[in-house]
Amino acid sequence: MDNNLALAAALRAMADAMVLNAANTAGVPPAVAATAPAVVEAGAKKVKRKVSAYNRRYRAAFKKVAPRYKTKGGKWRKGGFKRAVKEAHRIAGGNKR
Repeated sequence: MDNNLALAAALRAMADAMVLNAANTAGVPPAVAATAPAVVEAGAKKVKRKVSAYNRRYRAAFKKVAPRYKTKGGKWRKGGFKRAVKEAHRIAGGNKR
């Protein structure tokens, strides 16, 4: 049993050392690397998709009609979500029915 614990501790120490080395080579301070083991490439930015004009119209229409198909408690009525989606597409003016 002691052998397994010693082996696990040694493997953990090696893994921690590799993470710290990778962080140091990426230009991340060691204090930050210790708290966040996942190393992100320097200069990597998440690209947001452009929301289309149709999607903006559909979203507004859906928010407008959704309360009609919900109960007073805020749950969807039977078949309500499907009907709200269909009506929102109709209002938005697309061929997506």
